[in-house]
Amino acid sequence: MARKLIQRYLPDPAQLRENKSLKFLGDHLLNPNIWHLNRRSVALAFFVGILIAFIPIPFQMVVAACLALLIRCNLPVSVALVWITNPVTMPIMWYTTYKIGCFILQTPVAPHHGFEISLEWLTAEFARIWLPLYLGSFLTGLFFAIISYVGIRLFWRWHIVRTWKQRQKNRSCNSGNE
Repeated sequence: MARKLIQRYLPDPAQLRENKSLKFLGDHLLNPNIWHLNRRSVALAFFVGILIAFIPIPFQMVVAACLALLIRCNLPVSVALVWITNPVTMPIMWYTTYKIGCFILQTPVAPHHGFEISLEWLTAEFARIWLPLYLGSFLTGLFFAIISYVGIRLFWRWHIVRTWKQRQKNRSCNSGNE
């Protein structure tokens, strides 16, 4: 069931191979191991996808794909999970991780000085917030990545044990009917 549930939401391998931002990976996308759904590959893919989703970098899908290829985990799951950060969730996630970074560094949250569309304003604001933002993002992403890795491994194991017990129960009921 866990495998079928995940497969239902995964993009088609051919669809990912045709993705323009992933074309540079070439024949690496043909490796069957990165498409295989098993407990190890899916748990590692959750780790990669969630970790990268929390880090405010451009081209998160490409970074997740490269990491998935590097550690040989399920590519579609890791790429799909970076969409945790989307235009709706980004401001909330990154402001929260910025505040966590400020707390860890014991620095005050920078007051908001208004919004201005200029390169000078953007570089000045980024210079003020980059360290707490990235520290908080990395640590929060690492925390949730570890939790998801362990959670997927435990869920997968629980599901397999439950399925085995159900099969045993069905076999004993069927053998009693004969």
